Amino acid sequence: MKLWEKGIPTLQAIENFTVGKDRELDMYLAPFDVLGTMAHCLMLESIGLLDKAELSAILAALKQIYQQIQAGQFAIAPEVEDVHSQIELLLTQTLGEAGKKVHSGRSRNDQVLLDIKLFMRHEIERIVQLCDALITTLLALSETHRQALMPGYTHLQVAMPSSFGLWFGAYAEALAEDLMVLQGIFKTVNQNPLGTAAGYGSSFPLDRQLTTRLLGFENVAYNAIHAQMGRGKIEKNVCFGLANIAQTLSKMAMDITLFASQDMGFVSLPDALTTGSSIMPHKKNPDVFELIRAKCNRLQSLPYQMNLITQNLPSGYHRDWQILKEDCLPAFDQLAACLTMLGQTLPELRIKPNILQQDKYAYLFSVEQVNGLVMQGVPFRDAYRQVADLIAQGQKPATASLSSYTHEGSLGNLATEAIRAKQRQAVESFGFGSIHQALAYLFDYN
Repeated sequence: MKLWEKGIPTLQAIENFTVGKDRELDMYLAPFDVLGTMAHCLMLESIGLLDKAELSAILAALKQIYQQIQAGQFAIAPEVEDVHSQIELLLTQTLGEAGKKVHSGRSRNDQVLLDIKLFMRHEIERIVQLCDALITTLLALSETHRQALMPGYTHLQVAMPSSFGLWFGAYAEALAEDLMVLQGIFKTVNQNPLGTAAGYGSSFPLDRQLTTRLLGFENVAYNAIHAQMGRGKIEKNVCFGLANIAQTLSKMAMDITLFASQDMGFVSLPDALTTGSSIMPHKKNPDVFELIRAKCNRLQSLPYQMNLITQNLPSGYHRDWQILKEDCLPAFDQLAACLTMLGQTLPELRIKPNILQQDKYAYLFSVEQVNGLVMQGVPFRDAYRQVADLIAQGQKPATASLSSYTHEGSLGNLATEAIRAKQRQAVESFGFGSIHQALAYLFDYN
């Protein structure tokens, strides 16, 4: 079955090529196609295109399909083009004439765009929850290891004293700010495209405000052409948000692989977190962190892939958009897996004590010596030169204490509560609760 079928056969090779991976990828969208159809049918009844008996029967059938999807009992038949066609076919087989009415005032264009937005909205919530949990873990580790000193580097050269408290806190704050970026993108996703049809609206008196409320959208994507031009741009922007988080995770994973190397030796990894070598019995390889690095680096390419596919398309619908799903839809699972793995492994890292006692870190506190002279009234540039001369003579600066670091975000003042406030503000700004309420009402309607 095809929603556009008019009794004229299509060459099988053409059909296979144009359908592509839709049957496989549309399984991501199946539950959201049901929700969108429920809201659309409630709206059709409100404007007189369905009667109450038809609406009741359609909603009952859709809820049954939804339950089949959730139970893993739903499939797209080989002869059916996509999930939209499959659901409409099931409704028609079950209800007869009423099932044929559900597409009134709707095009597959706005149907697909709606499904993608609902899917992304749902998946963004999952990513936000995983980021929230990882930030909480990082902040707890930051407090636990606040006095565990380590060297800080610039240009991969020993620079100034740092701490694991500062390091864990850095990634907590980075992820909180990544969520702020994602929230701005989420606001553009959370706009209702239903009712724009093929990109030029409909001559039916559609109530788009009603479907917006029923589906828990924050606002309407008003202009029909603009809404359809959102295909590709929506995917690119969301992938940018995911890539932004992936960049943070990739850097963290890279740090850990360095810290666990024998040359640095800041942390050790329990055997359960490592793999071995086929010929070197001593090896303990940080494969999990290397794979997080690689997967997250690949995720960072997604916005560019989305852009290359869509950058020179004029307004109106184009089938090019179909292949965006191939990389975009699975990306959420890939990022979620990396977030989950870091949440499980980070608490298992073993921080080595007394790292700074090694001779190679002897000059780590030179800046503190300069600052000490400045506090005694020596101009900074003169103090810098005095300490440089002492270092040239082989003198090593004394170790400073954490108590000399007092400003927010320093070794002695990690500003954990301030970062936690950023975390709470970022997570709460998504407003997922109102979406849950709207969808609960929609699904409970009878």
